Amino acid sequence: MPDCDDTGENAPTMTAISVLRKKIVLLPGDGIGPEVTRAAAGVLGVCASAGGHHFEFREYPFGGAGIDASNEPLPSATLEACLHSDAVLLGAVGGPRWDARPPGQRPESGLLALRKELGLYINLRPIRLRPSLAGISPLRPERIGRIDIEIVRELAGGIYFGERGIEGREGSERAWDLETYTTGEIERVARYAFVRAEERAKKLASVDKANVLASSALWRRTVTQLAAEHPVVKLEHLYVDNAAMQLVLAPGQFDVLVTSNMFGDILSDAAAALVGSIGLIPSMSCGSGPSLYEPIHGSAPTLAGKDMACPIGSILSAAMLLRESFGLGAEAAWIESALDRILSEGIRTVDIAQPGSTVVGCREFTERLKSEIMTVAQPKAGKGRSA
Repeated sequence: MPDCDDTGENAPTMTAISVLRKKIVLLPGDGIGPEVTRAAAGVLGVCASAGGHHFEFREYPFGGAGIDASNEPLPSATLEACLHSDAVLLGAVGGPRWDARPPGQRPESGLLALRKELGLYINLRPIRLRPSLAGISPLRPERIGRIDIEIVRELAGGIYFGERGIEGREGSERAWDLETYTTGEIERVARYAFVRAEERAKKLASVDKANVLASSALWRRTVTQLAAEHPVVKLEHLYVDNAAMQLVLAPGQFDVLVTSNMFGDILSDAAAALVGSIGLIPSMSCGSGPSLYEPIHGSAPTLAGKDMACPIGSILSAAMLLRESFGLGAEAAWIESALDRILSEGIRTVDIAQPGSTVVGCREFTERLKSEIMTVAQPKAGKGRSA
């Protein structure tokens, strides 16, 4: 995709912190990944144009597309580009075309490898109910209230990375997956969660299964000890089964939630359903290297090429990228407010349509959003985060 440093005659004026020059690697991936990534990159281009920033986009094959290009889900050239970028924007990976490949050679294994190589050990998923979409939440109106949760998931340890195996003859086999955590692995994700809580409502829920699992007992003890370093944060411990129930019964009670890799995987997808669609949720994976941004939905191969994909999760991932990696909080809020305006006007992709909605395709939704962004001058640059 082209660089996005054209100031443009019709771009609204704004005051930015400073003019930035950043390299963004695009990994469109598979299925609807290229469509939603194209949408997000276009929105980033509008912001770059208005602010005089220079975002250099470079696109590389990844996942199934990487397998097709070089027989590897994470080609060496793709990894090298990611390592030398300022941020990575991913679409989605996977699909039935590659399901028959052996473990370790499927598209999803490329994602695990990329997280490892970039040193990504924290995943952040904001679960927010946008007021105009309250009607598609499965919750009864009296139970919806305000849903604004940040789920902080440990990303580099736990059962997904533990020893595993299968032994024995067919019909009498034994399989195992080993869950392990070290104090250091728990501390680094918990510290991050405490800081997020300090910047929000000063409430943190830590989720484990300490009544059954030794790894969870260490998790709870470590998080409890760290609480002394963050006295303004009210810490609550929940068993994972109770946390799942409470997310459904009263999601408004949660602000920041921190948990292990497997529990976070499950709870964050379940929480996404509360706001109406998994296609609405962005995410950031961060650690010692460049941060990775992606919508949490899958590749939806049956929708690929039909202009039916919902780009909102990817567009909000781009807004997270601006806020968290580049410190452009005002630009991120500019995108989000424009998105809320067109949603309030009833503009919808088919998956989130309601009676009376104007149903449009992925491309038209994106163009309408970019037009809406450009109709309102961006507010003066405010405080943002920089990962």
